[in-house]
Amino acid sequence: MTGQYRMLHTMLRVLDLEKSIDFYTRLLGMELLRRTDFPGGKFTLAFVGYGGEADHTVLELTHNWEQSTPYALGDGYGHIAIGVPDIEATCAGLAKEGVKIPRPPGPMKHGTTVIAFVEDPDGYKVELIERK
Repeated sequence: MTGQYRMLHTMLRVLDLEKSIDFYTRLLGMELLRRTDFPGGKFTLAFVGYGGEADHTVLELTHNWEQSTPYALGDGYGHIAIGVPDIEATCAGLAKEGVKIPRPPGPMKHGTTVIAFVEDPDGYKVELIERK
């Protein structure tokens, strides 16, 4: 039965929806798949990803209209991971855009995989993994 299950999306609460959409689309190359306002609930959902929801896992960016302060990220959340073909070039481009890179490209501590960590506009960690 679970053979027909698949991961659909991960939801992140974001303070500034436009900044978050720009980060994930323009800077990380995702596509804005859909965006829906829910006036009765005073929130907007925007779905972004590297392909359509029918075939790919995507990110749901949730913007609560009345939220005026940044969300507490907590210590339970880890990160989102994205495969990139050239991690040095990717990080250089992100750095030019002012993106925080708390862990520059380099091999994993206990391995050879080349990784880096960047932060989105809300401070969520995004792990970049070089995949040639």
